[in-house]
Amino acid sequence: MEKLLDHQVALITGASSGIGSGVAQALANAGAAVVLNYHSHGEAAEALADKIGKAGGRAIAVQADVADPAQVEKMFDACRKHFESVDIVIANSGVQKDNAFTDMTLDDWKAVLATNLTGQFLTTQAAVKEFRRRGPRPVSKALGKIICMSSVHELIPWGGHVNYAASKGGIQMFMKSLAQEVAPERIRVNSIAPGAIRTPINKDAWDTEAALEKLLKLIPYGRMGETEDIGKAAVWLASDESDYVVGTTLFVDGGMTLYPGFADNG
Repeated sequence: MEKLLDHQVALITGASSGIGSGVAQALANAGAAVVLNYHSHGEAAEALADKIGKAGGRAIAVQADVADPAQVEKMFDACRKHFESVDIVIANSGVQKDNAFTDMTLDDWKAVLATNLTGQFLTTQAAVKEFRRRGPRPVSKALGKIICMSSVHELIPWGGHVNYAASKGGIQMFMKSLAQEVAPERIRVNSIAPGAIRTPINKDAWDTEAALEKLLKLIPYGRMGETEDIGKAAVWLASDESDYVVGTTLFVDGGMTLYPGFADNG
């Protein structure tokens, strides 16, 4: 049976763990050949590529720092070398370096903006150039698909995390402005904004009963998200099923952005 992303190639940055790994697995399950970018944790990326290959898919792992233009170019060179081109780019790489505002160092501010925002700029800029270079392909109605990984914190303020929240707020207008610019070329740009997703980076928020109970007060739907939830959303946004969806942020958050603290204060 044909799958939604058969014969397409997807590049996922930050694919060695967490949401990136879950998205990569979902796209591979949907038929895409996947390029798994990682900055560190190469063993995890190679293990995922091996797992996908053993299941009958196609995958390679590629090291690159998305904040470095030369390394981003080498990452796209690897896509061309192994799979001729790329149809789907998921700009997922992200870091957190949290601190109270007056204790936050300039280095921590710059590091988060470099990966979370500049990294998306460089990755998507290279993607648009590649889509234009290779022209239309019969595997997709769009010339190319870009998905920026944002967060509910593009909308919800987050004290103690001003660098992270600023980066995600920046992604919102970056994505929309880019989508507006390239939509006439049939390049679709959208974002996914995850809420609380069960990953190692936020383990302190869910690995005890008390912590999970506190977290669930912020989620009207009553459960944490899993990486599979984001993966399914990414498959849909990357497929022709969403061909008329352009410049939209898809919140996958169990209702976190509904401000549940106001539920009984109407």
